Amino acid sequence: MGKTSPAIPTTRIISVSIPVSDQERAKQYYCDVLGFDLLVDKELWQGARLIEVGLPGSDVVLLLLDERGEIPVGVRMGVVDSDAAHRVIKQHDSSVRDEVLRLEFAPPMFEFTDPDGNVLVYIEDPAAGVPES
Repeated sequence: MGKTSPAIPTTRIISVSIPVSDQERAKQYYCDVLGFDLLVDKELWQGARLIEVGLPGSDVVLLLLDERGEIPVGVRMGVVDSDAAHRVIKQHDSSVRDEVLRLEFAPPMFEFTDPDGNVLVYIEDPAAGVPES
């Protein structure tokens, strides 16, 4: 089966988030039991704690997110141009946010769902460049 050119060239999987009921307990489990390194543990805003853990040599990190929190639980992927990707996704998917989110502490991004309702997030990743065909 041949591969066709995608409408949006996704550059990489950045992170996969896992919903947890107790972030501190999850952090201890992933780091102390499973051997992950703690990469980030900070409160982005009141009630939005971001915990990132990763394995040496892996480019993909796990986000341990409060299942009741404001940060969307899903797969985060890189894209070179978030505005262009948003336009394409909006043509095919009514679940996409109305606009690209621009925060002071993060690159431009937007959230949408796949046909089965799984949350996906595109994050602008210009350093990755366009992947080779």
